[in-house]
Amino acid sequence: MKSWKMLAFVLCAIFGANASTLLAQEKSAFASATIDLGVVVTDIEKAAKFYTEAIGFKELKGFDVPADFAADAGLTAKKALSIRVFVLGEGHGATKLKLMQIEGVKPKKSENEFIHSQTGFRYLTIIINDTTAAMEQLKKAGVKPIAKTPIMIPETIAKDLYLTIIQDPDGNLIELVGPKK
Repeated sequence: MKSWKMLAFVLCAIFGANASTLLAQEKSAFASATIDLGVVVTDIEKAAKFYTEAIGFKELKGFDVPADFAADAGLTAKKALSIRVFVLGEGHGATKLKLMQIEGVKPKKSENEFIHSQTGFRYLTIIINDTTAAMEQLKKAGVKPIAKTPIMIPETIAKDLYLTIIQDPDGNLIELVGPKK
């Protein structure tokens, strides 16, 4: 057995971690099953307020990306990035949302009336514990659901779950899925 595997087993024994989880991660090509999502917004303050107050993300320490690096990496046309990081959950596997507004750039607005309006990433799905509580939080933040949501998801898809569709300040679609309590 490789020495790092032995160390992993010892640490698991000491800290009560699950060794099979560590070994499963070794077999995967991915260091984490969670993805981070970067979103360019037109008003960073408005977007930050929406994602913290209406949805419940917590802001973490962000970071800056120099213009030369952003250009060399193919991210921007020599524009610096100031990225604000928001997290949904806790720990290494928590979902991270990276919001950025690029100075001196007016990005094209996406067509987001329906998910079929254009190709590309179309919506975020956030699994919630209580649709009723989420609706109260959205109302306090001044966010209204679209169409007839929340609506019960057909039982052939999921039992006792509701779907609520909202839009962020830039019109990006977000679906909240969870039970009513």
